[in-house]
Amino acid sequence: MVVLMMDEPVVTIISGSKSDSEIVEKVVGVLKEFDVPHTAVVLSAHRNAKELDDYLAKTPAKVIIAIAGLAAALPGVCASKTKKVVIGVPVDSKLGGMDALLSIVQMPSGVPVATVGIDNGKNAAHLAIRILALNQDNLGEKLRKKLKS
Repeated sequence: MVVLMMDEPVVTIISGSKSDSEIVEKVVGVLKEFDVPHTAVVLSAHRNAKELDDYLAKTPAKVIIAIAGLAAALPGVCASKTKKVVIGVPVDSKLGGMDALLSIVQMPSGVPVATVGIDNGKNAAHLAIRILALNQDNLGEKLRKKLKS
């Protein structure tokens, strides 16, 4: 597990594989731009199921960004184990990423996963910021200034 820490995380980025690091870096770049405390870990829903469960139970983050390709179970597993907001980022690893996109977006009722475009980690970070800005005035102000420029 790789952890990048910045204060107490408000956003946790979970990737299913180290090969997703390019997308993780895009998410981190946007979060840093807005000074959003975050952490990033590599935990597979399949290979690290127990560690993922433990991590989800103790993370103080308000929003989870889950990045996954192929079967893309990670975002759905996260959503099934927590009441926190989960944003799924499908990865283009096979079939143009459509397999991952459909796996993430077609969650059953009661297990919602917000889903962004294939490989679009930046939009996942922007969505997390908009969600957090609903309750954080300083972040809302940063967002307003950014939108005006």
